[in-house]
Amino acid sequence: MAAFPDGGGTMSNMMAVFLNGIAQLEYDRSKPLPDHQALYLDKMDEKMAEGIQIGDELVREPDENQRAQYVAANLLHAINSDNEPMVAAMCSYLAVRLPDLKQVKIEEKDGHVSIDFDYETEYGKQVAVEFKIH
Repeated sequence: MAAFPDGGGTMSNMMAVFLNGIAQLEYDRSKPLPDHQALYLDKMDEKMAEGIQIGDELVREPDENQRAQYVAANLLHAINSDNEPMVAAMCSYLAVRLPDLKQVKIEEKDGHVSIDFDYETEYGKQVAVEFKIH
């Protein structure tokens, strides 16, 4: 596995969240989750086990994919409302509960939202390219 040049985690330890094609968040799974955050994720699971609202439907016993969709939708809401603690919690949930997840791709246009979970494409840090016009 190739390591990042900055000495960070290996690529397979990284998960990224994209909104309309632009990286919003990176999560490095090689850094341990603090105990209080791990407890919060457990509480999220307990709460979701009671049922979650997906669209107009109440799902009483959501499976892993339904939970992930629900959390990703809440992540989008947190990003759009600049709720950093909620962004961190939702991103952590996806990265920890779906250890093979590489990228979360959220597209939002004209009130329509699509969420794609990419388990194949390794995340590579985006690099700014400078153009010089002569």
